[in-house]
Amino acid sequence: MNNKKLLIIAISPVGDGLSGGDRIFIELARYAAMQKIHTDIVTWKAGARMCNRTHLNTSPYLKYVNLHLDLLDTSSLAFSYFVRVWEGILWSLSYSLSNSSKCVIYSASDFWMDVIPSLILKIRYANVIWAGTFYLAAPNPFKGYNEGGKWCLPSAKGIIYWLMQLPIYWILRFFSQTIFVTSEPDVKRFPNQHKKSKVIVIKGGVDLQIVAKFQNQIGRVAKEYDAVFMGRFHPQKGVLEIIDIWKIVVKSIPNAKLIMIGDGSLMEYVKEKIQKYGLEKNIILTGYLLDGIKKYSIFAKSRIVVHPAIYDSGGMAAAEAMAWGLPGVSFDLEALKTYYPIGMLKSPLHNNKEFALIVIRLLSQKKLYISEKKKALKLINDYWDWEKRAKVALQILYE
Repeated sequence: MNNKKLLIIAISPVGDGLSGGDRIFIELARYAAMQKIHTDIVTWKAGARMCNRTHLNTSPYLKYVNLHLDLLDTSSLAFSYFVRVWEGILWSLSYSLSNSSKCVIYSASDFWMDVIPSLILKIRYANVIWAGTFYLAAPNPFKGYNEGGKWCLPSAKGIIYWLMQLPIYWILRFFSQTIFVTSEPDVKRFPNQHKKSKVIVIKGGVDLQIVAKFQNQIGRVAKEYDAVFMGRFHPQKGVLEIIDIWKIVVKSIPNAKLIMIGDGSLMEYVKEKIQKYGLEKNIILTGYLLDGIKKYSIFAKSRIVVHPAIYDSGGMAAAEAMAWGLPGVSFDLEALKTYYPIGMLKSPLHNNKEFALIVIRLLSQKKLYISEKKKALKLINDYWDWEKRAKVALQILYE
């Protein structure tokens, strides 16, 4: 009998979105349960809903430990944050581990409500292995998400985010045995000061079996959209920049259509900018879409994927589209050099005109398009299979 245990602390999810870190812990839990590793996910009702939307079903080897925080759906985000931290602390002080030497604790984010309970359990049970995650470093508050750009007056939100992450960085560095990051450049953030700690790159992945299933179900369809964007409507993701870029594309290709999958704090700004530029017929907004036929049909009907992030440690949303044979275009961020070495053409950061020209070339030059499409498919099939990624991660955790 397999007596290994994986304890995933994931009290951080809120709303209806799904971050890259959320996707990683969900798929890690799915594969661990398949390998008959007893897996508990400590979360609250928003996290449980998110897992259910991704069809992460309970089994003899997978169960949820739900914190009962029923009033938080209507609470402010700040209040919700600190109540979840407090409830996580109370839970970690009362939780009992019967065989700590066979247990791995995985904190699903670098937020306090996932890290502090993990730290408490690590202190209480010295034999457990703690795998922390540090998937996105808070930006310098004097530059914000404007990586490589000009200095700016810091916002209160930016300063708070940076200050709150700073102690987490040092906690992970000195108390966790393994730290997962999402790109090779992030390894440099953790110099080999703590000899017992290993920094591991885990880039996420794509469920190629699910892709193949829906490709067979959808079949061949006509291309309706010239490009697709998928991601949070957040300053980091370049959602306002892509509107400026598409304005340039439309000057050369008047009927060019961009479809944007996602939602977030910038949704109203995106709508205003689309209306300001008169691009209502050229840009379609879908809101957040669950995994399923509607989202995958959009991939099947699109020609390319645009990933205009201006501050990122990776980003696996584009990989989902690339699995459908969509070549990509992005800004030339340091992390993306190793994340997408082929199949994604890159523009200098903040050069919207060059980004647009690359899009236009991909859409108008058949030979270039076919070449990049083949590279995109090769990259995903060779390196982005979720099962392979999860297998390697679990091998590292239980060495």
